[in-house]
Amino acid sequence: MAGKLVILSGPSGSGKDTVLNAWKSLRPDVARVLTFTTREPRSGEVDGVHYQFVTDDEFQEMVERGEFLEHKDVHGDRYGSPRSDVERLLAQGKTVVLQIDVQGAMDVVNVMPEAITVFLLPPSLEELERRLRARGTETAESLRTRLENAKREMAFVSQYKVQIVNDVVEEAVRELDEAVFGEVAA
Repeated sequence: MAGKLVILSGPSGSGKDTVLNAWKSLRPDVARVLTFTTREPRSGEVDGVHYQFVTDDEFQEMVERGEFLEHKDVHGDRYGSPRSDVERLLAQGKTVVLQIDVQGAMDVVNVMPEAITVFLLPPSLEELERRLRARGTETAESLRTRLENAKREMAFVSQYKVQIVNDVVEEAVRELDEAVFGEVAA
């Protein structure tokens, strides 16, 4: 039985990791595909757990071999979704989650229109800024860039099948579960 593909997008600080981790604890058949990236790991991030960190040269070689379902430059770094991981997990009947930006999402939808697209929104831009500042990982310049990018990304929200405001994590998880499965897991 083929699985379902879910594309989860939203601006930095919208809570994508938090919501996805809570959903995965509710639904063990949910599998996140780890994105490859050329950016440096943040404090606490582990290669093979949070992302698959590679050099720019390694990334370019993967592009040339056609290994990505989609790949983009985001915030000055490169990100790509490995095609083989998506195909393998879907063949196993898993609910496969690609946590990717809006550019990548539109590319994947062109190839796999059956994907369930979900856009996670912050309750407000002020709350988004507060969350980004609370991370303690952003310079003034990177914070400004992420907030500008958030406004651009949120302009794509109407192109997603599902929009969820992440104010209360448990409620966002319930809405996500219902959107994908038509019911809420017990």
